[in-house]
Amino acid sequence: MTWLAALSLLIWLYLLLAHGRFWQAGPILRPARPLEAPPVAVVIPARDEAESIEATLRSLLAQDYPGPFRVILVDDGSTDGTGTLARAIADPRLTVVDGAPRPAGWSGKLWAVRQGVEEAGDAPLVLLTDADIVHDPRHLSTLVAQAERRDYDLVSEMVELACDSSAERALVPAFVFFFQLLYPFARVNDPLSATAAAAGGTILIRARALARIGGIDAVRGRLIDDVALATAVKRGGRIWLGHSALARSVRPYPTAGDIWRMVARTAYVQLRYSPLLLAGTTIGMALTWLLPPALALFGHGPARLLGALTWVLLAGSYLPTLRRFRRSPLWAPLLPLVAAFYMAATIGSAVNHYTGRGVAWKGRAYQGTGG
Repeated sequence: MTWLAALSLLIWLYLLLAHGRFWQAGPILRPARPLEAPPVAVVIPARDEAESIEATLRSLLAQDYPGPFRVILVDDGSTDGTGTLARAIADPRLTVVDGAPRPAGWSGKLWAVRQGVEEAGDAPLVLLTDADIVHDPRHLSTLVAQAERRDYDLVSEMVELACDSSAERALVPAFVFFFQLLYPFARVNDPLSATAAAAGGTILIRARALARIGGIDAVRGRLIDDVALATAVKRGGRIWLGHSALARSVRPYPTAGDIWRMVARTAYVQLRYSPLLLAGTTIGMALTWLLPPALALFGHGPARLLGALTWVLLAGSYLPTLRRFRRSPLWAPLLPLVAAFYMAATIGSAVNHYTGRGVAWKGRAYQGTGG
């Protein structure tokens, strides 16, 4: 067991010292004003979002942006009155488009986004955002200012996620932590690194970059569409990813089952439907997250000491994320239990795939391609 304990410790030393500072709480995009204010088209794909759509649209129409902007909602076959609620908002800057039937090979969201981008016309900047995001009035200006700063082709943010229910308080901070582990923001923002990612709640993209990659068509079947889009853009341009202080998701996940389904929806897609990658990921997560506390509690001799040291390191890495979510540091030692939940949800995602349940969202089932 001592050699396994040493291997687990080496994994954590690498993660802490050489994995893009993934454990840091930043970068966080702070309010700013752009020097120039080109026209912006805001595109929102929406399917059965009646609970949040009014708050989302009103927050976007209230943007304190010094240039012209318009908001385009694409109603993707909603059955709950989403489009009716949107049309009831009397503002000439708001356009509501009834989505056309989805062609084969397209995910529903991306087909809606494509129609919204077409409606945007010649706007040089397009903001892609979700129907459950509420925006501070300074948000659009801040995104454009960031795009100006280094002529970024794409600027994206991980918006603040709801953290109100017991399940959310226990599991949501770790969701963000694990996302940063998969896609260290420092590497995403490094033009010399191949790592690319975006967070779908907020993606500001230049129309020229979208045209360069072949438009939304270039990622039309991707189920992890935000990462796929960022990857395509970074091949010939600069991208930036950070945390938002000016946008928050109002979509609740009241139970652990809701979060499980959210993770299981695309976890096996992330692994490209590969049993080998699933096996490797499961073994790697066990070594990284489960072995240290197991050795610290039940091991003997050097293995127990190494396990305890590694548990301290992994718990310490979680503290910046807990502080950002205003959670107690007492959650940090429990991170292996949370990791076990996400590991089980990943395995559950594979089980869903092989039992024919696949990827389902908003009443649709998909067999699309990976990230």
